[in-house]
Amino acid sequence: MYVIATRNEHKLRELREALPGVDVEPLPAAVELPPETGDTFVDNALGKARAARAATGAPAIADDSGIEAAGLGGRPGVRSARYAGEDASDEQNLAKLVTELEGAEDRRLAYVCALALVGADGAELVVEGRCEGTLAPEPRGEGGFGYDPAFVPDDTGPGDLRTMAELAPSEKHAISHRGRAARALAARLEGATSS
Repeated sequence: MYVIATRNEHKLRELREALPGVDVEPLPAAVELPPETGDTFVDNALGKARAARAATGAPAIADDSGIEAAGLGGRPGVRSARYAGEDASDEQNLAKLVTELEGAEDRRLAYVCALALVGADGAELVVEGRCEGTLAPEPRGEGGFGYDPAFVPDDTGPGDLRTMAELAPSEKHAISHRGRAARALAARLEGATSS
């Protein structure tokens, strides 16, 4: 059994779906996670996984992820969840990104995810996933969360202009940054148990 070090219901659901056959439990309400003050997604994911492992004694998995805009020098990056302010909503963060890239020549985006596992013995493992795409002219779709309504992934093909929020969950997991990181983690876990 692994504790997932998040309070984000969307991330918890996505990780459960992306890690089939892996027994995961939500983070107990009493566990305090450290603030995300790292310079990288890996720093933040490891900090959360270490804290969850220390508090519960169980192996812990933590994610840190966000979006990087080429036209903004990689921003918002690790500040993706707080881009429009500490208590900003997904809609406010998305609106700020759309506004800042309005008229920009380079509308390339990348979703990035770092997944960290801290085992019961304290051993650490980090995997990363990435999904490239472009900013849609305007947000569309009801699925997903965060920046999904404005992210058109490259992986669906040149003629497919659907945003991540317009994809079926199975389509999204097949190409998303979190899905790729989760599959890499699942493969490492499977390799560890079979050797």
